[in-house]
Amino acid sequence: MCKVLTTSRLFIRSFPGHQTSHQGEFFYATGDKAWRVETPQQLQELFEAASQKIKLKEILMQEIIPGDGECQVSYCVFYRDGTAHSTLCAKRLRQHPREFGRAATYVETADLPEIEEFSLRFLKAIDFYGIAEVEYKRDPRDGQYKLLDVNARAWGFHGLGLAAGVDFPYLLFADQMGYSTEPCKAKAGVGWLRLLTDIPTSLGGLLTRNLTLGSYIQSIRRARVESVFSWNDPLPSLAEFALLPYFIRKKRPLCKT
Repeated sequence: MCKVLTTSRLFIRSFPGHQTSHQGEFFYATGDKAWRVETPQQLQELFEAASQKIKLKEILMQEIIPGDGECQVSYCVFYRDGTAHSTLCAKRLRQHPREFGRAATYVETADLPEIEEFSLRFLKAIDFYGIAEVEYKRDPRDGQYKLLDVNARAWGFHGLGLAAGVDFPYLLFADQMGYSTEPCKAKAGVGWLRLLTDIPTSLGGLLTRNLTLGSYIQSIRRARVESVFSWNDPLPSLAEFALLPYFIRKKRPLCKT
């Protein structure tokens, strides 16, 4: 028997490469990203329920780190030759759902030297090459940053990089082509917004008083890029709004980060 903490949760998902036509990701099977567990009995019940939705080897249980998206930070980097070529640090200030966020709705660049050392040590140890987002969550119980996961690919808000001075996709492309590029570091205080999901997320935060009107207005003023909308090609954004009733009815995720 495993020891179950009162602050633990049952977090279930399908790992890449283990999906079948009848057993897909946990979210698609249940509409939830995670199930909170408070007692050993509840753990047993939810584990059995999860085993009916996805394969046993795909069930993952994790301890909860208290706090919402505001405690989550990211170290984004183009890494090569054992060093960080260009970097961006960001805070996930709003997400949906608020506690177990499937996706960020507002992200802002910041200066976070404390997570840079951890990230560089990890990337060097695995001899990494490419672009990556290393995610952490600050644990309010001890003030320490805890590693959540590593996205060794373009992440959901990678468009924020260009607005803040670091074009990650181009840096990787240029390196592959042998073009010379100058190292760069993202400017702090630049915002990225996912309007379609941020509107209901912000309204909920205002109603529950987890978000003030003043801080919301300030964040909108700092936003320099919308995740989908572009004046040069507005159709994808318009189509997304048009498909919103379908996404809600089918419980399809609007985006992943």
